[in-house]
Amino acid sequence: MIRLHHVPGSRSTRVLWLIEELGLDCQIVVWSLTDGSLRSPEFLALSPAGRIPALQIDGRAIFESGAIVQYLTEREGRLAPKPGEFARADFLEWVSFAETQANILQALNIQHIFLRPDSARSVPLMKLDTRRLAVTARALEGHLSRQDMLLAGGFSAADCMMGFNIEAVFRFLPKAEFPALAAYRDRMTARPAYRRALDRAGGDSIYQREFYELPDA
Repeated sequence: MIRLHHVPGSRSTRVLWLIEELGLDCQIVVWSLTDGSLRSPEFLALSPAGRIPALQIDGRAIFESGAIVQYLTEREGRLAPKPGEFARADFLEWVSFAETQANILQALNIQHIFLRPDSARSVPLMKLDTRRLAVTARALEGHLSRQDMLLAGGFSAADCMMGFNIEAVFRFLPKAEFPALAAYRDRMTARPAYRRALDRAGGDSIYQREFYELPDA
């Protein structure tokens, strides 16, 4: 049995999407970001930094979504260039780029959503991270204006890593400024496996607004 430890709306949705693309069965164990359970000994035994996702598979637990994605694609022999192939470096770059972008999104989530009271927020940091996010979005915009998927060979697990981010990107950046990225988001969200994963994922436990404006200083 494959068991995915998951928070609705979190990066574990990437792994669930890939599992659906690969046609694997899995059990979902749902956790909360706010009730302290991710710091419990039970969860820390699976993910020592107390972070989602964690995947129990093949008699062990794997943490970090990038590592899980690489493990699953190598295990199944699909949706990634094989080690030694020319496109493998491109695949690894985009998997890592997706995490770079996700960490900026996490910083914005903390500032816009999780810090209380509002006076605890740092407007200069929010502006800085919004600019950093825009740098990543512009890089993707240029790349995806030339091809439909991250890899020239077509859809891969790197698209599960990155495609999950884009809904969150457009919570902080206006999608009208990134038409190629918006079209990529539409292609990703139209995939049947993505729709199945979303149905199983349990909604979104993070965002309560369509768009988060930067506050005045």
